[in-house]
Amino acid sequence: MSIPSLEDLRAIGAAQQPTYPDTDARDRAVEKLRKMPPLVFAGECDALRDKMAAVSRGEAFLLQGGDCAETFEGVTAENVRNKLRVLLSMAVVLTYAASVPVVKVGRLAGQYAKPRSSDIETRDGVTLPAYRGDAVNGFDFTPEARIPDPQRLLDVYHASSATLNLARAFTTGGYADLRQMHAWNTDFVRNSPVRERYERIGDEIDRALAFMSAIGADPDELHTVDFYSSHEALVLEYEHALTRIDSRTSLPYDVSGHFVWIGERTRQLDGAHVELLSRIANPIGVKLGPTTSADDALALYEKLNPERVPGKITFITRFGAQKIRDLLPTLVEKVTAAGAEVAWVTDPMHGNTFATDNGYKTREFDDVIDEVRGFFEVHRSLGTWPGGLHVELTGDDVTECVGGGMRLSAQDLAHRYETLCDPRLNRAQSLELAFLVAEMLAGRG
Repeated sequence: MSIPSLEDLRAIGAAQQPTYPDTDARDRAVEKLRKMPPLVFAGECDALRDKMAAVSRGEAFLLQGGDCAETFEGVTAENVRNKLRVLLSMAVVLTYAASVPVVKVGRLAGQYAKPRSSDIETRDGVTLPAYRGDAVNGFDFTPEARIPDPQRLLDVYHASSATLNLARAFTTGGYADLRQMHAWNTDFVRNSPVRERYERIGDEIDRALAFMSAIGADPDELHTVDFYSSHEALVLEYEHALTRIDSRTSLPYDVSGHFVWIGERTRQLDGAHVELLSRIANPIGVKLGPTTSADDALALYEKLNPERVPGKITFITRFGAQKIRDLLPTLVEKVTAAGAEVAWVTDPMHGNTFATDNGYKTREFDDVIDEVRGFFEVHRSLGTWPGGLHVELTGDDVTECVGGGMRLSAQDLAHRYETLCDPRLNRAQSLELAFLVAEMLAGRG
């Protein structure tokens, strides 16, 4: 399987790409990236693909979450630990309450670029290039900060490397041990609406662990977890430079992350993003919004997975709470009838964004829950498997989404609104979501 050159991809045409004023500097940055060691290994990507095949068969559930857009400033041990902590806590709740294996994927170590609805931004009569994430330019509204800088692609590599090192250290070095479950969340579960339910599960797990210890059972799975990285494959220079031929299989892998996805704005069938990702062996996600037809989805499946490799394709639907019950059934029915084996995952965040009167972009927690509930209802009615959850969340006590058990209001948003792009669920809201989804998985919600 050959990889098209960057020149070929640019000739095809690619949406949502930065325009670098200095193309020589861009090319030098790409050449440096080509010499960098892989951030992930092909064998790890294969292991995740096998797990995603289990998801598509209804034997496992995907939990994928993290920041809307990572920042270089956010690469700290505390930040990485907090995100891991909330994902591990959610996974324990889902696994225990629903009795289903949970595949854990972080939206991290590469999620530094964002598509935008406009190339420019105007404030007080001043027009500058839009902020496209730290991979491309700076957030400050100045001409200097907003110039796309290819050096940032190397910064993304180093930031992602540091994040992955931390994540691996935490997940294999004892932090992910199930005996740590109470310690993960003592500071915020104490004041959370789900405190009693979380502690009850923790106590039951403690008793189970004590029994296993008494009979001499101590499997590795109690002490470490398999944790994978993912991001939107958006900036072609970065993804292409980190696409390498695996020495074991002679197949190309994008070694910038285990799982990469194509966004709603870049899923053109004849576009460069679909072309590049059709050539790699990683598991791939495709975001599908309300304009997606079943024919669109099937054409993307055939293009991206012509050999029909199990676990290769995940469809991540983002319809909005108002539309999912109307639009999802036909999509699932026709894709299933065509024999395309995919993992169906819901992104209940992107279709439910609105602006408050006081000027904040936010999401209503009840809308997020309603879209997830609609996702489950559709799959139950069709006899198909609701395979997973893709959410924007943080391990911090931010105030970016309204509602939830803490009853955050539009006025509360001003307290800790820290995202540079889209609003994220905070720690308490994320854990609350996990309990509600666990009830749906167990058939009680």
